[in-house]
Amino acid sequence: MSVSSEQKVEREVPGGNPPHAAAERVTRTSWWKDEAQEPLRRNLGLVGVLLALFAIGAYIRPDLYSDADWVVNNIMVILTQAAAIGVVTVGMTFVIIGGGIDLSVGALIALSGVWATTLATQSFGPVGMIFTAVAVGIGAGLVNGALIAYGRLVPFIATLAMLVAARGLAAQISGKQTQISADQFINSLATTRIGGIPLLVIILLVVAGLGWVLLNRTTFGRRTVAIGGNAEAARLAGINVRGHTMLLYALSGLCCGIAAIMLTSLATSSQAAAAELYELDAIAAAIIGGTLLSGGRGTIVGSLFGVIVFSAITNLFAIANLPTEVQNMVKGAIIVVAVLLQQVRFSSITQFARRHGLTRAKPQT
Repeated sequence: MSVSSEQKVEREVPGGNPPHAAAERVTRTSWWKDEAQEPLRRNLGLVGVLLALFAIGAYIRPDLYSDADWVVNNIMVILTQAAAIGVVTVGMTFVIIGGGIDLSVGALIALSGVWATTLATQSFGPVGMIFTAVAVGIGAGLVNGALIAYGRLVPFIATLAMLVAARGLAAQISGKQTQISADQFINSLATTRIGGIPLLVIILLVVAGLGWVLLNRTTFGRRTVAIGGNAEAARLAGINVRGHTMLLYALSGLCCGIAAIMLTSLATSSQAAAAELYELDAIAAAIIGGTLLSGGRGTIVGSLFGVIVFSAITNLFAIANLPTEVQNMVKGAIIVVAVLLQQVRFSSITQFARRHGLTRAKPQT
């Protein structure tokens, strides 16, 4: 006579608990193995990197890090330096999750900033300058989106063409000269603090917060993930892939316009050569924050941590008086390691260890 399924459960689950109870115990005790907890594990790892950078700084310059006031001020400097590129990275994160790439963000910042600081634009005051920067960024982003969605150009080619064209237009508008911002409101953004926190940092937190809500709590965010995961399946599910792609690049352009005002405030000027290589920094920050280059996965919080890590590295190298060349090599190494880690999963490590006898096999029951 065969043994009943209930009896089998009793034997396999100690104490006679139902199967779902055992599953709950596994979930509670092995969260670090769960694929769904990957963003949390990665963010904790980035926090660990920040703590390690702090420890290295304290070891190199104990005279500075022993001063609590200096440490607080230095943290604010790091966050302020990360503010503009952080806003750009929010937009870049959406584009990459949606399966694209945007190489034109640095050029769009320069174009938006130059256009906003012309004498004609400045005559309309801060509202006119902000509106111009945002409008130029969104307009250029829509052009990128149209070329990719309806022109069927590869994102790399379309945004590379925009990079060249936007830099050239910015140089044409400015006459290859630095344009000074005479607006006191715009210039004061970089020096204003609210509750001891720089206003630029607050702007970054607001943009990141809105980006988090948009990605995780709206239909727009779900469609972005779906398109990045499988554009054809998303189209068959009724999603307007082309229209959504245009919106993603417009969002990236919007972030560029905001960042242009922030950089103009920091430098009290703008020029065609501004924000060089920002596209690489934004992509790198998104990658080490857990965003897949192939699309379909990413987090705003992770990207924000990625930006802060790079800003902290730059700050540490400045404190240690190390050359920029070494800093760039370290950044490159971090990008490579981050991409390699994206290929690794805990299950793969476990299978490798068992195959080579590095762990004890589970006893047979």
